[in-house]
Amino acid sequence: MSALLFEIGTEEIPAGFLQPALQQLQDNFMKKAAELSLSHGSVRALGTPRRLVLMVEGLADRQPDSREEIMGPSAKAGFDKEGKPTKAAQGFARSKGADVADLSVIKTDKGDYLILVREVHGKLTSDLLPEVLPQLILELSFPKSMKWGSNSNTFARPIQWLLALHGSSVVNFSHDGISASNTSRGHRFMANETYLIDSLQSYEKQMLQAHVLVDPAKRRNEVLTTIKEAVASSLTNAHVFIDEELVDTVTNLVEYPFGVCGSFDQKFLQLPDDVLITSMREHQKYFPVRDPEGKLLPGFVAVNNTRVRDTAVTRKGHERVLRARLEDALFFFNKDKDRRLEQRIKDLNGIIFQAKLGTMLEKTERIVKLTRMLAEKLAPESVQDACRAAALSKADLLTNMVGEFPSLQGIMGEAYAMLEGENKAVATAIREQYMPKRAGAELPATNVGAIVGLADRLDTIAGCFGIGQTPTGTADPFGLRRLSLAVLHIIKDRGYTLSLQEIVHKALALYGDKVDGSSTTVDGVLAFLKGRYSNDAIAKGYDAGAVEAVTSVTFDDVVDCANRLDALIAIKKEEAFDVLASSFKRIRNITKDNMSTEVDRALFEKEAEDNLYDLFITVSARMQALISGKEYLQALEVMLQMKQPVDTFFIDVMVMAEDPAVRQNRLNLLTAIGELILQVGDISKMQ
Repeated sequence: MSALLFEIGTEEIPAGFLQPALQQLQDNFMKKAAELSLSHGSVRALGTPRRLVLMVEGLADRQPDSREEIMGPSAKAGFDKEGKPTKAAQGFARSKGADVADLSVIKTDKGDYLILVREVHGKLTSDLLPEVLPQLILELSFPKSMKWGSNSNTFARPIQWLLALHGSSVVNFSHDGISASNTSRGHRFMANETYLIDSLQSYEKQMLQAHVLVDPAKRRNEVLTTIKEAVASSLTNAHVFIDEELVDTVTNLVEYPFGVCGSFDQKFLQLPDDVLITSMREHQKYFPVRDPEGKLLPGFVAVNNTRVRDTAVTRKGHERVLRARLEDALFFFNKDKDRRLEQRIKDLNGIIFQAKLGTMLEKTERIVKLTRMLAEKLAPESVQDACRAAALSKADLLTNMVGEFPSLQGIMGEAYAMLEGENKAVATAIREQYMPKRAGAELPATNVGAIVGLADRLDTIAGCFGIGQTPTGTADPFGLRRLSLAVLHIIKDRGYTLSLQEIVHKALALYGDKVDGSSTTVDGVLAFLKGRYSNDAIAKGYDAGAVEAVTSVTFDDVVDCANRLDALIAIKKEEAFDVLASSFKRIRNITKDNMSTEVDRALFEKEAEDNLYDLFITVSARMQALISGKEYLQALEVMLQMKQPVDTFFIDVMVMAEDPAVRQNRLNLLTAIGELILQVGDISKMQ
């Protein structure tokens, strides 16, 4: 067994392209190795902006030998009456590089057929790699690719060199005129030379000597170390504000990181913290600096891709660039304060929400009405604040600051609302309406923010379904899947008792004749939300059968569904549950065409019927009371009392009796039991 080292050297690849490309490189190799029956040990894909590297340990030296059986024409077609091979047999043998004498006859269900059996010797890995490695290059896909020169193949950035070592031997192949070799290149600025690579085992060490940290995990740790050291050496009582996403981005921008701490004028601290942080992060990829209490300081840390002799010169350069950005931000901020948010609302008429659904002003008016409806149900004491927040919710879209930094929508609305003297609950809600911004992100902390956020999202979901703009496959241009999950998570987190059907119907009605507000559309929205709920619950580890048991019976109140689901998960641990679930499945099958639940005790012929009916009356009364109080686990525990009587019933009683009246009476009893159980969930789905 030998190791494989494959490096694709390029011009700087965009930071966001790097990790997906490395994952593809690793996955594609493992897939090809499996197809070729090449065993191997660990497979790693490492990289920097200038190189994508595949490292394979313990790669088999050759494919295993195999036995190949190739079916040919029927024996009847392969040989004539005299037993001589026909053209069909000769052609089959010739096409496989064999003689007719190598063919044999095999009996099959369809008759006798010719077959060629031969031993296939596995190919040497060294012979396979010249074909495999070029394919790995061609199969890499990027969000954007380019062609250069006379090349016919695209890539994220121009390929400059190829390193391919199988053991200590070079894998001979070329791609777009570049031949693979045993050489790599060092850091563009600190070691711009060609390096002879000895083997996979020495590769990382040799690259480190060339000032290249190939392993992204090690490079990330070095980024964290260098930015902390830069602050510690320049400022006292200060620490770097770590933005994990920015750390990931910076890691993929450099081959070896060097931190530089700089400062900016105190006057810029009058800007909201989010403005300062966004200005530094989005344009310059700088890290903010805070004091021990978490307050922003007039400092930052930049990460360079090279060590410089005079850090003062570099620091001044970073400070000059950032100063220009912050001057712009301060200008926008002061300019925005000349006009109140309320004065901007009417101008939302100039922003199109969706061509068929109208403007952002129309959307705002709908959000206000939907917010009032929700607030009156969920937080009556906050109706006024909620409606005010809804009215101002989109006004900051017209500010200069949000125009420059779209990610600050809501954040700037809160800042300007506070400056204008709005109620704190109103200002906070303007920001919280956009929460959660992504899966797993922070949810609104206030009722007002949660309600406005729900109104906004439900308006969008209803409107898109109302004009037929529903997600298909991977296409979801309006992000309805994300919006739906946010709706579900907010409702569950806040514990809101809310009819989804009612609120979706209201949201559609607010559009008037712009959309199809029929019950079919309402049902479509609810089915979509139910699908999101089920997928999310299963992804979080809930039993798929339990999820289906609940959602197949009812899906209108999210919190109620969650309570039922938790109860079913808990009751499933009881030994008696599986048996009862199996019996209930039998009940469902027997009574699927029966609707009546009227039982006549006089028609009972067996003791098992009397016993089951008596227990059903008792259990039904207790379960109904518990279900009314939404005490589902207790209701299910009572339901388990029916396990033994149901078993006995099926043993002693013939449901499909010859007497029609007796048969119908027994079906009605089982139907009544089935409907009682269905009030919590269809437990047959959990069997």
